[in-house]
Amino acid sequence: MPIAINHREENAIRAPRRASRLALLGAAAAVALGAAIGPAPLTPAVAETSLSGSVAAGPASFADVVDRVKPAVVAIKVKAVEEGQNEGFGMPDISPDDPMYRFFKRFGEGPNGRPQKHETQSQGSGFIISADGYVVTNNHVVDHATEVEVALDNGKTLPAKVIGTDKRTDLALLKINDGDKLPYVEWSAASPRVGDWVIAVGNPFGLGGSVTAGIISARGRDIGAGPYDDFLQIDAPVNRGNSGGPAFDSRGNVVGVNTAIYSPSGGSVGIGFAIPAEVAKDVVAALKDKGAVSRGWIGVRIQNVTQEIADSLGLKSTKGALIAQPEKGAPADEAGLKAGDVIVAVNGERIEAPRDLARRIAALGPGKTADIAYLRGGVEKTVKLKLGTLPDEKEARADEGFTGRGEFSSLGVEVAPASEVRGAGGKEGLVVTDIDPSGEAARKGLRRGDVILEASGQPVNSRGELVSAFDAARKDGRRSVLLRVKSTDGAKFVAVPVKTS
Repeated sequence: MPIAINHREENAIRAPRRASRLALLGAAAAVALGAAIGPAPLTPAVAETSLSGSVAAGPASFADVVDRVKPAVVAIKVKAVEEGQNEGFGMPDISPDDPMYRFFKRFGEGPNGRPQKHETQSQGSGFIISADGYVVTNNHVVDHATEVEVALDNGKTLPAKVIGTDKRTDLALLKINDGDKLPYVEWSAASPRVGDWVIAVGNPFGLGGSVTAGIISARGRDIGAGPYDDFLQIDAPVNRGNSGGPAFDSRGNVVGVNTAIYSPSGGSVGIGFAIPAEVAKDVVAALKDKGAVSRGWIGVRIQNVTQEIADSLGLKSTKGALIAQPEKGAPADEAGLKAGDVIVAVNGERIEAPRDLARRIAALGPGKTADIAYLRGGVEKTVKLKLGTLPDEKEARADEGFTGRGEFSSLGVEVAPASEVRGAGGKEGLVVTDIDPSGEAARKGLRRGDVILEASGQPVNSRGELVSAFDAARKDGRRSVLLRVKSTDGAKFVAVPVKTS
């Protein structure tokens, strides 16, 4: 979907650069929590009235709770040095004596043809979580910062130190020192329900002290920001500048950290996303203790179990995470897990999908022992393994194009033995040498350059072996053949339909 990531707002109010994207809300700051806020839990801001004796009405006003939380919400002011984007033009061929030379040298490319580095200023929001000055905000607000300042609600501006950042969840922890106890807010101890009130406080477009209200629209949103997406969706209006600011419940406790919006126009359309408090507080605690977040890792490449894959493996359900490739020497490999196994539970808790597995393993942390239940050949087994530490993520690339003809042209794919393809990186398998981007194979995930290692669980090193796999599937009445494929970023399973005629 067209989701826009909100970038930090630079210098002043300006029109969004691009529409129809997921907007990271980095831009200006906002509000702080009253000095009266302390470790004691907050009481409800307003009394509720009832209709028909049982249905609770909404609060008449949020003014009391806003008065209490406002002093703890802050503005984050950031200076950074970045390379010029050049906006599509470079240094023209003009004399250094030309009056325009200095303009292009400053704002475009330099005489050496390289982009000029320049200092940028931007703003975001944040909130104080302890009396000694720890401040939570988004990672993208302070990313590449050379100088960070925090503007308090009382007008005072203090220098801030970046204690730690976590790109995977887009969170950052800062530290300020005012020489006195600071007002702060607390994380909510309870998970909000869909339909609960939510109050967003921040500094959209540099307009400080803005307060908006709405409800929790949905939970568990995956917006494609990373492997641990688990966002709250809120309809309280948030815009550029709200990034890193808090979303409060009606009692003044933080239920989320505002991070992104769905925006066809660049402004709020009532669909915002916040990192849940239950995720944020654990990450922030790790940043405070170690300056970084260490996550558990078992070393497998996983993918969804589609209905076609489930049929090919003889599974009754599509729940779980299919192992496409275990990394050699990783905990899963050493424990005996293999490609084609489907992980269905961790420590007795059932796994619905790959992201569920990724989050649970990451949350357990390095060095912990986990009982992994998996399906192999339709039989559920269990193995105990010790988790490692999650390494840096890898990037994947794909290529497309189709011009050839041959046995598999009906599927839109051409293959050749790896031993016959220069630069194949090995002699095992069949290399996808050509593919139709609109064909069936491409729609199922095959790309040019992929290497087909197995078909229906058997190694394939020739076209004949692949043909035999399809013939056998057709004879057995199966609707697809499960291929194990090595791509640029690892291995995966692809269920390719069997042509009946």
